[in-house]
Formats: sequence, C-alpha cells, structure tokens
Amino acid sequence: MTARPERIVVVGASLAGLAAAHRLRERGFAGSLTLVGDEPHLPYDRPPLSKQVLRGLCTADTTLPRHPDLRAEFRLGRPATRLDPAARTVELGDGSRLPYDRLLIATGTRARPWPASEEAALAGVFTLRGRDDARRLGARLQAKPRRVVLVGGGFIGFEVASTCRDLRLPVTLLVRDAVPLAAALGPRLGGLVGEVAREKGVDLRLKTEIERMEAEGDRLAAVTLKDGERIETDCLVAAIGTLRNVEWLDGSGLEADAKGLRCDAFCRALLRDGSVAAGVFAAGDVARWPNPHDDDALVAVEHWGNARAQAETVADNMLAGDASAMRRHDHLPDFWSQQFGLTIKLVGLTEGADAFAVMHGSLEERRLVVAFGRDGRTIAAASIDSARWLPAYKAAIRERAPFPPIGDALDQTRIRVQDP
Repeated sequence: MTARPERIVVVGASLAGLAAAHRLRERGFAGSLTLVGDEPHLPYDRPPLSKQVLRGLCTADTTLPRHPDLRAEFRLGRPATRLDPAARTVELGDGSRLPYDRLLIATGTRARPWPASEEAALAGVFTLRGRDDARRLGARLQAKPRRVVLVGGGFIGFEVASTCRDLRLPVTLLVRDAVPLAAALGPRLGGLVGEVAREKGVDLRLKTEIERMEAEGDRLAAVTLKDGERIETDCLVAAIGTLRNVEWLDGSGLEADAKGLRCDAFCRALLRDGSVAAGVFAAGDVARWPNPHDDDALVAVEHWGNARAQAETVADNMLAGDASAMRRHDHLPDFWSQQFGLTIKLVGLTEGADAFAVMHGSLEERRLVVAFGRDGRTIAAASIDSARWLPAYKAAIRERAPFPPIGDALDQTRIRVQDP
C-alpha cells in the first residue's frame, strides 16, 4: 500500500486544477495543497469568454467559485519551468521549488499564434484563449472596427463570428478547408452551420488562406489572400487551434509532445519507457489517455466536461493508495456551442465515422438529432436545437449499440444511412 500523501501540488490553476482541489478536500485530504498558475488570475471559466464577454454582457472576470474551506495556497503568475520526478520537485519561474508527494499536471493549452511573428505583433491582430485575450478583443469589438477578419474553421472562429454579427459588425470568416466544422460535426452538419452563418451576414470564404498582412505604422490595415484579393480590415482574430503546454516537461523523462502528456487509464503520467511516473497524474486539455469508448485509442479532449470529470478521477486516484483501488477515467466526451441562434450539442467523438443518419427532425428544419457510426456501431450523436433525445443516444454510445440505434421512436420517419 502506498503511503497517503501529505503534500499535493497542482500545476495549472484552471478548471481542472480547481476541480481536483475541491475533490481532494471532499475526500478528506487534510495535507498541504498548492495550485500553481502561469496567469495572475485565480481559476476562471472559459466558455463565457467567446460569448458573453465579447458581447459586453459581462466583464472578463469569470472567476470560478471556490469552497470557503478549500485551504489551498495559490502561486499565481509564476509558471512551472521544470519537473524532477526522481526528486519529486517542481521548479517555478521565480526559482522556487515545490516538493510533492502527488503531482497533478493540468497545464492545458494556449492559442496557436499567427505563424508570422511580425504580423502577429501588429496592433489589431488577436488570439482568444484566456481572460486577458477576451478583455482586449472585447474592447476592440466594442470600439466598432471597420471589418473583422476571422481565420479558422473551428468553433471559436464561428462563435466569434456570431458575436460580431450580434454587434452588427461586418465580418469575413476565412476557412482553409472546403467545409467548416467538419472535424467535429462532420461535413453535413458543418455545412449546415456554414449556411446559417452566411444567412446571418457572415462573409464566409472556404478554401481560402491569407498570403500576407499589410500595416499602416504598427497597425493592421489589410490582408491579401492567396488568390490576390485584398480585404481592408483593422481587426483580425487568429483562431487556428491550440498548442499544449508541455515544454516545461522537457528533460523530465515524461512522454509528452504536441499531442499531449501520455497517461494510463487511471490518468497516471507515463515515462518514455512506458512505466508509470510515481505520484504524477494529468487531467484536462493536456492529458492524452486511452479512451474506453474508442477501443482505448489515445485521445486528448479539450472540453469543459472532460476537464472537470478527469480532475475528479485523478483526485480519487491520488488518494487511492495503489492501482488496485484506482478507477479508470471513462468520461464520454461531450460539448455544446451557441452561435447564430443555434444550440449545438455533441456526445462522443466523430473522428473516423463512416456512417451518418438523421434520427429525429431534418436538416431542412434545422432542428434535428443525428447519429454517427463506425464499423457498424454508434460512436457519436449531435443535436441542433433538439437535445431532448440526446441522453438516450449517449447511453447507446456507451453500450456500443449497433448503428443506427433507436429505430422505433414515435417521432421518427424512415431512417436513411448516408456517408458522413
């Protein structure tokens, strides 16, 4: 039996870090608890940043509530710079060292910067990840730029585009792929959201990339596309993905790269030789773990619900003693998004889907539930403005139900299986 920990360090003062801290106290952990964050802010909520904050409906202070008896020490504004698993210490940017009996790595991700550094430094060029990003971008949008150019065909790009239209701002959305949101929703639903965006006034350009930016002094003035078209703009948002914060683990021996920090089913961090790093766990966007709902394929999920659930799993396992008492992380990924008046929800992961079916409603009504299949079984389901049935499909995914599932509901018409 492993000795019960007396000192727990959480690197990442985030949703996952705070959720783990709360769980540890709920489970009776009475020892030293320290949360380390590279930002100067207490743990805060990110989903409002691209919605309510940019609309000016609330400030960027979305600090998460903390239990009054949390008894945690916060080391904020001091990023972790080095991990020594043999000595069980974490070194911070100010040179201080924190010893630990258990360590949670929840360092998450950061926005992928615009690749040309001189262009990225222009006034008027933004990314959106943290609350300081949202505060700066929100202030710019409230100042009514001439035109907003968004780069990226994912959810952040579409949510910001939706916000811009709510603020009656002209917006051009540049997407490199032929269909937006296809990676998460598949081509059919992604194409539907793209249609709605255009109807709401978004100048959506597909298969389009920027050749260069133009400046007046140190301010963005225009972009030139690869087809030669020039678009005048004084506000550009690069929503081109994220980078996982693993660089500080270089030299630690942990198996960490651009895909994330590899873990076992109990969220214990692994060394490069495949063995478990004693006392080290991971949770949230940075963790890459074997997903039991996808035949243990390694996956890193950047969803709010997973961050919270995985942190609680880790907290339980930190106090479990040994592996025989630990529980595996079996959260089924899910997320939601609101944009252009639509509420979109997804359970499961659509990657690799080879079949698609509208189960309730229709694409024409823009109110529907769809299911995704692979190799004859159900792997994901999504809804647009029609989430009532989604829990039933969530259960079908967990049960590895044949595809298509649930074929006898009263509100269903003939189900036609199609390519995704």
